[in-house]
Amino acid sequence: MSNFLATLGENFKTLFSSPLTLITLIGCAILLIAFIKFKSLKFDSKLVARIGLAIALAFILDMLKVYTLPNGGGSISLGSMIPILLISFIYGPSIGLFTGFLFGVLKLIIDPYILNPIQVLFDYPLPFMAVGVAGFFKNKYLGATLGMLLRFACHFISGVIFFGSYAPAGMSPIIYSLAVNGFAVGGELLICLALLAFLPIEQLIKTLKSNISLT
Repeated sequence: MSNFLATLGENFKTLFSSPLTLITLIGCAILLIAFIKFKSLKFDSKLVARIGLAIALAFILDMLKVYTLPNGGGSISLGSMIPILLISFIYGPSIGLFTGFLFGVLKLIIDPYILNPIQVLFDYPLPFMAVGVAGFFKNKYLGATLGMLLRFACHFISGVIFFGSYAPAGMSPIIYSLAVNGFAVGGELLICLALLAFLPIEQLIKTLKSNISLT
């Protein structure tokens, strides 16, 4: 028994001493939990159409770049996350997470940048799925901010582990990833918050929700 406990302790020590292994397990666990939740979702033709429309609009907005960072460091789009945020506010976080996940997978297929399977996980499905967390909050500004912060966290982890070699001489991978992803995701968040403030989002949400209740 003591040998078993000692071996188990060594295994846990090895696991927690390897950040990549631990991050991989966390990422896979999040996806597994999400897939279990997705299996319980119920779709009708109207919902499928709206999810498809949201993803299409997100891609169109994603192509409209406000600023592109040099050396492939990312870009700021014209509020590409707004359609995913709207779906999350209207249908709740589960549908929002699912819509964000689909957007991330399609973005990977259409415009891939692949260094490592774990990098793919933290740069495509997980960060865009995280935006759907906004649906947990009634305050759309708080929801959008937290959803985008979670997206930033995913890109930040990927940047530190897989893109640290791109950091300028003398700059740590952590600072480099914080600067690049903070600028890109932070700029995107500011645009999303501005659009949420100036567009008739509340009226749109109420109208779409009323359509749901009538069906």
